[in-house]
Amino acid sequence: MKTLIQKIHVEEHYSFACRTYKTPDFETAWHKHPECELILITEGNGTALIGDYIGEYKQGDIFLLSTNVPHWFRKSQKEMTGSAIVIHFMKDFWGEGFLSLPEMKNVARLVENKNTGIQLQGNLSIDLESLIRQLEHAQGLERIQLLLNCLQTISLSAEQKVITTAFDTITSGEENPVIETIIDYSFKHFLNPISLKEIAGITSMSIPAFCRFFKRNIKKSYFDFIKEIRIGHACKLLRETNRPVLDICYDSGYNSWAHFSKQFKMVTKIPPSKYRKQHIK
Repeated sequence: MKTLIQKIHVEEHYSFACRTYKTPDFETAWHKHPECELILITEGNGTALIGDYIGEYKQGDIFLLSTNVPHWFRKSQKEMTGSAIVIHFMKDFWGEGFLSLPEMKNVARLVENKNTGIQLQGNLSIDLESLIRQLEHAQGLERIQLLLNCLQTISLSAEQKVITTAFDTITSGEENPVIETIIDYSFKHFLNPISLKEIAGITSMSIPAFCRFFKRNIKKSYFDFIKEIRIGHACKLLRETNRPVLDICYDSGYNSWAHFSKQFKMVTKIPPSKYRKQHIK
């Protein structure tokens, strides 16, 4: 069984890892690692689970995760190719004291944000994509300079969104397959009604034990988790199709417009019709 703690391989002649992960290596389970992670999605789309965040990812998206933030990028279609350039680095790989230099205060503040995940936006995302693609093929001192440029650029920009914070899981390697089973089952069945008895049953737990387990590891209730998956699915349909909003309501796992509209506004802060207008290309 896969363990929650992923071991990152760093080649002997490098101080940090930067490589492309492409299907089937792109498909990693719910995992975490002590390294910070800067990831550029280069192919594919789907759902990102980062700490307690659930949202879509697509080509060109960039995320920066601090140490030990659990995450999983799940493709929207099984046959799709997923690919990303991923940089893994220990926050002190430069050596003790480097981040204490006054010139490094902004970078130090960025990497010291424990249990945090951010998504880059706007021009910041465009600028970082260029730097990351250069870094993948760089050698020698240029690799370190490019990584520093990436972190300094992020630290000075307001074009970033904190998507998870203060996320600290106590999950053990033995528990991780249970989380994978829950998430996998949920994505396969979220369009249908799922009861706590049903989902607890696949883990061989009582309902109270399951609720405690899920809340401890995902930092939200199971029904909040399902709500965010369903609304994320509805958002995708609103953006990418011209189908009536009421049809999208029913095709996102809801049988009541009032309930769908209320939950949609809880997640996105705006009604479905306004969301569609804001995202018409």
